[in-house]
Amino acid sequence: MAGGAVVVNDGPAQDYGGRLTLSVLTTCLVAASGGLIFGYDIGISGGVSQMEPFLRRFFPHVLEKMAVAKQNDYCLYDSQALTAFTSSLYVAGLLASLVASRVTKAIGRQRVMLMGGALFFAGGAITGAAMNIAMLIIGRMLLGFGVGFTNQATPLFLSEMAPTQWRGSLTAGFQFFLALGVLIANLTNYATARISWGWRLSLGLAGAPAVIIFLGALFLTDTPSSLVMRGKADDARAALLRVRGAGADVDAELKEIVHAVEVARESEEGAFHRMATRREYRPHLVLAVAVPMFFQLTGVIVLSFFAPLVFRTVGFGSNAALMGAVILGGVNLGALMLSTLVIDRYGRKVMFMVGGIQMIIAQVAMAWIMGAQVGKSGDAPMAKPYGVAILVFTCMHAAGFGWSWGPLGWVVPGEIFPVDIRSAGQAMNVSIGLGLTFVQTQSFLPMLCSFKYATFAYYAAWVAVMTVFIALFLPETKGVPLESMGTVWVKHWYWKRFVQPQAQTPHALT
Repeated sequence: MAGGAVVVNDGPAQDYGGRLTLSVLTTCLVAASGGLIFGYDIGISGGVSQMEPFLRRFFPHVLEKMAVAKQNDYCLYDSQALTAFTSSLYVAGLLASLVASRVTKAIGRQRVMLMGGALFFAGGAITGAAMNIAMLIIGRMLLGFGVGFTNQATPLFLSEMAPTQWRGSLTAGFQFFLALGVLIANLTNYATARISWGWRLSLGLAGAPAVIIFLGALFLTDTPSSLVMRGKADDARAALLRVRGAGADVDAELKEIVHAVEVARESEEGAFHRMATRREYRPHLVLAVAVPMFFQLTGVIVLSFFAPLVFRTVGFGSNAALMGAVILGGVNLGALMLSTLVIDRYGRKVMFMVGGIQMIIAQVAMAWIMGAQVGKSGDAPMAKPYGVAILVFTCMHAAGFGWSWGPLGWVVPGEIFPVDIRSAGQAMNVSIGLGLTFVQTQSFLPMLCSFKYATFAYYAAWVAVMTVFIALFLPETKGVPLESMGTVWVKHWYWKRFVQPQAQTPHALT
C-alpha cells in the first residue's frame, strides 16, 4: 500500500430505498430557494448600473464619459467606482464564507440559512434607501454576508437530504432558483427603468427573496448528518423517516451516517490542514479549487452581471439592452429546467462535455462578430442584424452553461467530500467562487476596455481548458450514495494512486 492512503467503506454503492416523497421534495424546494438571493443580486446589478437616475446620483462621471463624442464603445462603463458597487458584495461574501464552515458545523445548516436570509433582507433595505455611496456599499456588504452564509449551507443541505437517485436533480434546484432570481431581477429592471426612482425599487426588492428563504427555513428540519454531528441521533432518525418515506431502510442509512461521523471525529480538528497535507484528500483538494475556478471562468457570471452594459456596447438602446438581459435570463432558466430532467439519467461528465463545446462555439462567434463590426477602436457602429446575432450567441452560451456548469458547479462539490471535510470543502468552494467573482466583477469592464472583442476569446480558451480537465480528472458520481463516494476515487485512472481501498466495514456489511 505504499504511496497510497485509505478510504473507509469501499463497498458497493448502496440503495437505502428512499423515494421522492412529497416531504423531501418540499424540503429541497424550500432550501433551494436560497438560490433566489444570489440570483437576484446577479441580475439586478448590471441593469441598475446603466440606469441614468442611478448613475446621475452616484456615478455622474460615467454619464459625462458617455456624452463625449466618438467615445470608445468598449470603454463606456470602465469605472472602478461603478464596478466596486457590484464587487463589494463579494468581498463580504468571501469573508463570511471563511467562517461559515465552523458556524455551519456548530449550529447546523438550517440555522445558517435563517441567518443568511436575515442579513440579505437588511442589506436590501439599506441599498434601497441609500443616500450616498457609503450607504450603498454598506448595504452591499450586508447582502454579501447573506450570500456567503447561504451559499455555504444550502448546497450541503440539499445533497444530504436528497435520495441518492435524485440527488443531482434536487441539488441542481439551487442553480434553478439562482437562474429564476436572475430572470426576476432582469424583469424588475425592465419594469422600473422608466421611473426616476426605479433603481431604489430594484435594489430594495432584494428583501423579497430574503423573506422567502427566511420563512421557508423556519419550517425545515436540519439534515440527518448535521444532527448526528451535534449529538442528536434520535432527531436524525426522525428526519430520515420524514423525508425518505415508508419502505426505506432508514436504520441502515442512519448507521452509515453515524459511522461516517465517528470516523470524522477521530480527526475532528484541522479539516483544512488535512485537505492540504494528506494524500487521500488530494482529489478533493484539487477539485475544491478547480470546480469554482472553472465555474467563474466560463464567463457567464460577468455576462449575467453586465449583460445590459454589453448589449449597450454593441448598439442596443437602454430598454432594448434590458430586454436582451431578460431574454438571456429566460434562456438560462429554460436550460436549467432541462438539465434537472437529464442530470441523473446521462450523468455529470456528458453534460459537462456538451455544454463546454457549445460555450466555446458561442464565445468564438461573439469575438469574431464584435471584432469585425465594432473593430479595435470601438467607435464603428454595429448593424442591427449583427447586434441580434450577438444576442443569439450570448443566449447559446447561456444555454450551454445552463445545462452543464450551471447546475453541476453546485452539484459536484456537494457530492464529492467525505463527511469529515464536507463543511470545510464546501467553504473552500464558496470562498474561491466568491473571491473570483469579486476579481472578475472588478476587472471585467476594464478588461473589455483593454482586450475589446478578444475578451470573449479569452473566456473561450478557458472553457476549452476546463472541458479537457473534466474529461480527464472528474470521476462520474451519478447514482453513488454519499457514504460510498470513496469508490469513485479508487476506480479512477489517476486518483487511485492517492487513494487505496480498504475492506468493507462491519457497518457496510450489515
